[in-house]
Amino acid sequence: MSVCVLNSAEFPDRTSMMEVRLQAQEDEITLLKSSLADALRRIRLHDQLLPLLKQQLVAGECSIYIYMLDLWMSSVEEPIQPTTIRGLQREDFQDRSCSPEELGSGTTSVRTSDQNLSSRAGPLSPIQEGEKKPLCVPFTASIKMFIRGRPITMYIPSNIQNYEDLKMEPPSERLELDWVYGYRGRDCRANLYFLPTGEAVYFIACVVVLYHINKRTQRHYRKHTDCVRCLTLHPDKVRVASGQTAGVDKDGKVTTTSLKDIKKFPNLLMSQDSGAFLCVIDDSNEHMLSVWDCNKGTKYAEVKSTNEAVFTVEFNPSDSTNIITCGKSHVYFWTLSTGQFTKKQGIFGKYKKPKFIQCFVFSLTGDVLTGDSEGNILTWGKSTFQIMRQTRAHEGSVFTLCTLQGGALLSGGGKDRKIIRWSADLAPERECEIPEKYGAVRTIADVDGEELLVGTTRNAILRGTFSDGFVAIVQGHVDEMWGLATHPSQNIFLTCGHDRQVCLWNTEEHKLDWCITLEEYGLCAGFCPNGSVVSVGLSTGRWLVLDLLTREVVSESTDGNEQLSVMRYSPDGSFLAVGSHDNFIYIYNVTESGRRYTRFGKCNGHSSFITHLDWSKDGKYIMSNSGDYEILYWDIAAGCKLLRNRFESKDREWASYTCVLGFHVMGVWLEGSDGTDINALCRSHSERMVAVADDFCKVHLFQYPCPKPKAPSHRYEGHGSHVTNVCFTHSDSHLLSMGGKDTCILQWKVVGGGVGDSRERLASASSTSTSSPEPATS
Repeated sequence: MSVCVLNSAEFPDRTSMMEVRLQAQEDEITLLKSSLADALRRIRLHDQLLPLLKQQLVAGECSIYIYMLDLWMSSVEEPIQPTTIRGLQREDFQDRSCSPEELGSGTTSVRTSDQNLSSRAGPLSPIQEGEKKPLCVPFTASIKMFIRGRPITMYIPSNIQNYEDLKMEPPSERLELDWVYGYRGRDCRANLYFLPTGEAVYFIACVVVLYHINKRTQRHYRKHTDCVRCLTLHPDKVRVASGQTAGVDKDGKVTTTSLKDIKKFPNLLMSQDSGAFLCVIDDSNEHMLSVWDCNKGTKYAEVKSTNEAVFTVEFNPSDSTNIITCGKSHVYFWTLSTGQFTKKQGIFGKYKKPKFIQCFVFSLTGDVLTGDSEGNILTWGKSTFQIMRQTRAHEGSVFTLCTLQGGALLSGGGKDRKIIRWSADLAPERECEIPEKYGAVRTIADVDGEELLVGTTRNAILRGTFSDGFVAIVQGHVDEMWGLATHPSQNIFLTCGHDRQVCLWNTEEHKLDWCITLEEYGLCAGFCPNGSVVSVGLSTGRWLVLDLLTREVVSESTDGNEQLSVMRYSPDGSFLAVGSHDNFIYIYNVTESGRRYTRFGKCNGHSSFITHLDWSKDGKYIMSNSGDYEILYWDIAAGCKLLRNRFESKDREWASYTCVLGFHVMGVWLEGSDGTDINALCRSHSERMVAVADDFCKVHLFQYPCPKPKAPSHRYEGHGSHVTNVCFTHSDSHLLSMGGKDTCILQWKVVGGGVGDSRERLASASSTSTSSPEPATS
């Protein structure tokens, strides 16, 4: 007999290995069960189908040939009912020669047009007038789209006679950028300037904004192709240079661009001297320092800067051959001569070296003043490269320095949120503190020596003076956004996101009406049709109903413990559907004008999390999508019953259309899409167009319906991150689009367009068009 003694440390490893093997065996058993269930389903389908076909063929009542039975059975998704045979792919049978009702009548007519049957279906004997017409087996017209190799059957509505002849065109409507909500202050420096035109220039996402602070109008520069990261003002205060995040081409190589029109670079920091040259530091590992000829648009000189982070670069205003950079634990003094750089490192000497040098400016005497992470302002000799003086300024970091005419200095603090005015010899003169809700001071722009513009780390721009204080003129979210809803009758909309803020915006006045902070993330929202309340779904399964006027919570509930993805009221406001990541749709009765909610039922049948849902126009049915690309239909009036026969819903009309999967929006998907490329879509209230938010920073505008692949669209850029949501205003006058991580809301004006609704257009196109769809337009 042998005895084996195991070290106690080996038991967890052995246990872990056994758990892995057990899990693998359970997975194999699950696959076997699934295969067995599929085999039994196919046998049952054969058993249901064959007696019916045999009976009809023996009786001589069917005059249509049956082809490719095995292929048909492999594509059937649902049990075949005795009175209905369906599921053929359109390319197998294009016939819709009789309806399920005609099939059950026994003595119904068939269409005698040659177009009613495919040539593959065999010859059809002529039927003389007055003869008894044969019973037909209806082959439901359907087509399949594929996402990640998974087929999804789409049933063609009855009013489309010739699907192949449908002509897809871009809509006659177009979008024009009307307003940009937000500012990027959370992670960018020196990105706010005041122009002689009375405009503040700043950026967010891929847009450079020129905002007139008195007239409250905006102009936009939109030629950037990725998020803007830096900005500098030409000495003439007319021209502006802006730089964008570095990109890669289709081969994965870092892109390089020329200086044409001084518009864009894959760079981080920029500064201009007297106007002839532009200094740039990129965001590569070596932080390449380069100087560009502004007139010729060519690179004049380039050198590796440092492997450490670099925050600021500036030309010496009194000597354009001198350039200064600062960043993590360093200040470098560069000299440029005949296209070559020489570098001198700043000497800290007896002074403690700070972790970061955040910013610097030049004094009237030519000395350099730096602000650091220790809260100090250091004065550096213009020729000695050594510290001459240390001035205690702020608690926490000095984020920004700004010189005023006459030599006075402004400094902005991080932790203490203070703005301090200093005399030319660095004696403190005045100070004020910005409200905590706006975050720390990121950058300061002088308006007239008294009035200031302040960019903050919580993405706000403040306007004010030391005497009167500061008010926000630009505000935005500070983290990823997903929830978007437009009011049913007013020009307002609501947003929510990972920053726990719920914001109500006014599309006419282009301002934030109010903002509240929640304890959890807000991920979805929906207005009650009466417009008095709005429901907000949170990240924990909890949801709130807010009164728009008082901002108070009038109702609160919790469904499951996973995040909610959609809140949708029925057209008359009597029901609320709550879609959750726990795979369920919770249905509530709504009373007391949206202030009282009682559980009505639960839709149980999805195998993955709910992504989108819509109510039918009569408020009795729901169409829903899930994370594994299912399209399911529910009879709410009958007790949240799952409709097994999806064919029965092909002609149903929907009060809204936000589901990304469905026959009417098949054409919005690009070939090879993986199922997550489209985050949201929204049909207009006129039912003439559908807007799409994709994962590639684009907003698309399609004709509605667009049921054919490669449908053309108008495409719009501006976002610098995945577009998470889109929504039309109640009158279709504007479209709102929301970026995810770019924290940007774009308001687009809808221009152009004609008359007529989607049903008229679809029926007309089905009966008259003969050409194939054109490739997508810009």
